[in-house]
Amino acid sequence: MTGDIAKELYDWFADAKKIVIVGIGNPIRLDDNVGLKIVASLQGKVNSDVCLLECEMVPEDYLLDIEEFNPSHVLLIDAAKLELKAGKTRLVELTEVPGFSVVSSHVLPLRLFCEYIQKTTNAKIRLLLIEPKTTEFGEGLSPEVQATAERLTKLLISFLG
Repeated sequence: MTGDIAKELYDWFADAKKIVIVGIGNPIRLDDNVGLKIVASLQGKVNSDVCLLECEMVPEDYLLDIEEFNPSHVLLIDAAKLELKAGKTRLVELTEVPGFSVVSSHVLPLRLFCEYIQKTTNAKIRLLLIEPKTTEFGEGLSPEVQATAERLTKLLISFLG
């Protein structure tokens, strides 16, 4: 995890009123599951102004839930090949999305999903992307990605709890 991810998230959440955190990934493809694991770890530990969604590979199925919550901020957490060491993270703006190869095979491309949410809610949107070590079939996370997931969970709880 980069040293300033905490500052980037803190600055981004500074004016947040209502937040949706979307966990994306395939629960049977090892590190691709990291977004879902983080969101599951946040359950019951954040305040009521935070909506947690474990969307697996179909975040578009939750468009109505997000619209009805009417967030000021939407954070999508997913594994992505960033050409970094396993477990490293990047907080990415919507305009940067085409430059990354997100591991999950989403029915609706994430950029279109984000653009739709932005238009319907006027929310600020960021993707918290985590470099996987492996996305082979299996359960659990690699040690590097597990350590990152734990640090990010604690960090998000400190901002949103």
